[in-house]
Amino acid sequence: MNHCRWNLLPPAPDKRLVNSSGFPPLIAQLLYNRGLTEPSQLEPFITADKRLSGDPSLLPDMHLAVARIYRALLSGENIAIYGDFDADGITATALLVQGLSSLGGKVIPYIPHRLTEGYGLKTAALENLHRQGISLVITVDCGITALAEVKRATRLGLDIIVTDHHTPLPEIPPAIAIVNPKRADSSYPFSELTGAGVAIKLLQALFQGIGKEEQLDELMDLAALGTVADMAPLSGENRYLVKQGLKLINAAPRLGIREIISQTELSIGSLDAESISWIIAPRLNAAGRLAHAMTSYKLLMTNSPQEARELAIWLEQKNAERQRLTTKVLTKAREQILAQGISPLLIASDRDYPVGIAGLVAGRLSEEFYRPAIVVRTGELVSSGSCRSISEFNIILALNQCSSLLSQFGGHSQAAGFTLPTKNLTHLKQHLSQLAAEQLAGVDLRPQLDIDAEVTLPELSGDTFQIIQQLAPFGRGNPAPTFLSRRTDVVDCHTMGSNREHLRLKLKQGGIVWDGVGFRLGNYLAEISSYLDIVYNLEIDRWGGVERLRLNILDFAPAPPAPTTPT
Repeated sequence: MNHCRWNLLPPAPDKRLVNSSGFPPLIAQLLYNRGLTEPSQLEPFITADKRLSGDPSLLPDMHLAVARIYRALLSGENIAIYGDFDADGITATALLVQGLSSLGGKVIPYIPHRLTEGYGLKTAALENLHRQGISLVITVDCGITALAEVKRATRLGLDIIVTDHHTPLPEIPPAIAIVNPKRADSSYPFSELTGAGVAIKLLQALFQGIGKEEQLDELMDLAALGTVADMAPLSGENRYLVKQGLKLINAAPRLGIREIISQTELSIGSLDAESISWIIAPRLNAAGRLAHAMTSYKLLMTNSPQEARELAIWLEQKNAERQRLTTKVLTKAREQILAQGISPLLIASDRDYPVGIAGLVAGRLSEEFYRPAIVVRTGELVSSGSCRSISEFNIILALNQCSSLLSQFGGHSQAAGFTLPTKNLTHLKQHLSQLAAEQLAGVDLRPQLDIDAEVTLPELSGDTFQIIQQLAPFGRGNPAPTFLSRRTDVVDCHTMGSNREHLRLKLKQGGIVWDGVGFRLGNYLAEISSYLDIVYNLEIDRWGGVERLRLNILDFAPAPPAPTTPT
């Protein structure tokens, strides 16, 4: 049996894409699978140039935000950029501090401490900023639900501009301006910008007004880092931001990113979106998970080679500590889940679960069992939880239905967080479990693998991989193309990794032998047979400084016996 549901996408019904694009039929099929149904859409998608960039003035309240910031710049006001402690918030904070400073602004960053302050705008922090002489606070990647906090700041005489990308509540804060593409009244053509994406649109509007829009180019690396790190869909304008940012990172990375690259196996010139999501972003996030995110902010902003090296080494150590802690907590949470019995909603809670890695553990549980998962750190009076979900269950809507039990909550359809009085935790578990049981009744709770095309391995030789790369950057919303090949001959197979959790295979078809790796498929070694049907991506293996093409195997199933020909 397949470990996932295999969904082979239907062939493109219209041959115009093949005939007009100049691409081979396989590439035209990949474009069709990504929602490109008209020949006129192909070239802008491939080029991913400024045509994908929207007019910033179409974002709600942009003119109000720009007018207030110009006033602050002209009168020399003290401005604070209030960010979030994840990579999107850190990069968005750096974007606005660097951008407004280049316009002569007197700007300071403020990023709350995850463990002692928690997510979002906090009244105590705003009061402290006011005492320091700050008169304008611009939020990034937070603030859209901070009704009470913005009201309190307004009474103090502190002006707030909210820039955010999270889903608003029915009532929005009484700020000077609220720039958010997810506002119901937004006419902006692309709603999936991240915190860093909204921040760069604000700067674009400011720079356009004084004829300095070209200065935006040197900040594209930060927009790309935040967009990929936040797992935003790499479609529409996000394709432009990430493609431009990757060009800058590969050509002239800022000092801090250069040092992260030198601490890892990455090499300048060949970084892609996966390099950010798997290598760079976890290190930027490590500071906020285990200590204070300001370390990562300083790394992005420093002009000192010595400081960049020291901060990058510290982050590398913190990331290694984060990995060890994640493994330890995951083992304990997994045991807890299995002891309770697998239900439609997985909930693990303990007083010793660190807040900073709860989301990572929830994500791993959700991935393994394909169910929404919540990991809660329980306190005597207050508890906090991180949620990760599946496409069939909208976790933020579920939390919304339990809002009377919660002190604070926010997030997206598949990732969210909350705090609540510990006395409400049992009721919350019951309510959410009931919602999940109702909504997931009858659902095949195995992850779905969308397969772009069925091919033979020889069809992927030659320059096919290079042509596919024109569809990059790949990520959520524009996944790396996934293929199905039937009856591949297993030449060799063994486990690898410190816990033997991965598979390494040699597969043969049509006289060609391919190397393949199945990450986290080591538990299925006993299911390997002489012939396999495999679902996979193509990827470059850069082990030992040598580049080789290999199969990244996502799932497999024993191939049925070959049909016998009648004699």
